[in-house]
Amino acid sequence: MTEHTLAATDTAVARRIAAEAARRRTFAVISHPDAGKSTLTEALALHARVITEAGAVHRKAGRRATVSDWMEMEKARGISITSTALQFPYRDCVINLLDTPGHADFSEDTYRVLTAVDCAVMLVDAAKGLEPQTLKLFQVCRHQGIPIITVINKWDRPGRHALELMDEIQDRIGLRPTPLTWPVGIAGDFKGVLDRRDGHFIRFTRTAGGATAAPEEHIAAVDAHDAAGDDWDTAVEESELLSADGADYDREQFLSGAASPVLFTSAALNFGVNQLLDVLVGLAPAPAGALDVDGVRRSTESAFSAFVFKVQAGMDSAHRDRIAYARVVSGTFERGDVLTHAGTGKPFVTKYAQSVFGQQRSTLDTAWPGDVIGLANAAALRPGDTLYRDVPVAYPPIPSFSPEHFAVARCTDPSKHKQFRRGIEQLEQEGVVQVLRSDRRGEQAPVLAAVGPMQFEVASHRMATELSAPISLESLPYQVARVVEPEDADFMNKQVSAEVLTRTDGIKLVLFSTPWRLEGFQRDNPEIKLGSLVAAGA
Repeated sequence: MTEHTLAATDTAVARRIAAEAARRRTFAVISHPDAGKSTLTEALALHARVITEAGAVHRKAGRRATVSDWMEMEKARGISITSTALQFPYRDCVINLLDTPGHADFSEDTYRVLTAVDCAVMLVDAAKGLEPQTLKLFQVCRHQGIPIITVINKWDRPGRHALELMDEIQDRIGLRPTPLTWPVGIAGDFKGVLDRRDGHFIRFTRTAGGATAAPEEHIAAVDAHDAAGDDWDTAVEESELLSADGADYDREQFLSGAASPVLFTSAALNFGVNQLLDVLVGLAPAPAGALDVDGVRRSTESAFSAFVFKVQAGMDSAHRDRIAYARVVSGTFERGDVLTHAGTGKPFVTKYAQSVFGQQRSTLDTAWPGDVIGLANAAALRPGDTLYRDVPVAYPPIPSFSPEHFAVARCTDPSKHKQFRRGIEQLEQEGVVQVLRSDRRGEQAPVLAAVGPMQFEVASHRMATELSAPISLESLPYQVARVVEPEDADFMNKQVSAEVLTRTDGIKLVLFSTPWRLEGFQRDNPEIKLGSLVAAGA
């Protein structure tokens, strides 16, 4: 093959990669618990016609759990505990939807997912408005430069006025709302939406229990009053007020994070979901590579690279395998490729690559930038690891959150000690909890550290059910963790209401009983430098 032919081949490959990347939309749904996040996830899959019936709202008698919530604890409690990946086609695009836990106790898992997306859908309850966990996750998105599409959900139920919600978004988080649709009918009397882009009335029809996609009827503006009466006139007046106030969509402001397109929906009844899919395809950014540890951008057309943002075990009770979720940053992935683990320099074989749809898995042969690949039996991989082929690269590690809850774990069955050690190690590798150790406590009594106490419940449940090593947990009286230099560890261990433990990555943490105890120590010992970890809401 001549040099000219090689160059032509390389150009053709680069064009193919760029074209496939342009078709990808990779996003996460973020919200406060009970805003309808998992229900929206299911509704999106329903409207994309990859499922035929919605798994539905939690805790509703006779209805299935959502596809994205597969853990037994999730089904029992009706909340998302772990993040999941769903990939499906829509129109000419490929949607990579990452569902995340809404509960604050699992902020660390959500943070990891947000490193792997190009856009976020911020789901807001029409009655409750912006809630604490939504605010925290918004700050993470802002910090990482992730554009946000806002969805006002549950408009079929009584709630606040639409203009009041727009003011709250503007005033509380400084994000300029630019509605693309506007509700026809007050919250609780949802007749449809005014499409502010073309002026049409999109009227929705209820379906039985919202289990199937709601039919839509597009009605010209001149006929909309006859169809919706005074509610249409009110919607038009309010839309004109928004335009007069400069609240019309601007792509540059959206991509810069200054403004957010807004849609009104009822995910449980599948109202307005189709518009969200169309907006994601039409407005959400496509993959654009990523910055490496040196701050150099790796373009999507470069040689293959990916980073692991999550490790999950226990998805298949019949097989004790472990799936590492990796976001493709650049190049083309081919199943069977031998990749290089950037951290160790060791080869990693991808024979068991999979496409993941909730708990369901299928063999994946090819993936492109923006896609999420599931790598089975990936015992060597951790969240934050980089994989590459041909051209070395390393992406920034994913920081650990600062834990606020601590408990000593002990195996309740002495004959299960080996299973206990393996189980604790596995939970740590997945990022379910952080594990701290010290010579004083020994290997039999590691300290589990968590952002929220529900992480301990997940750890205990999985140790007992999946890993056959039931544990007891003894709470410790600490609330704050800081990084301490090794040479200061002995001095810190002598302090009242403080203890030094070592994380598996070698970082030494000093735990304090209260924030005031920490403040007092720093005031009395200014020569001791203590480092901060990422806060749960940072």
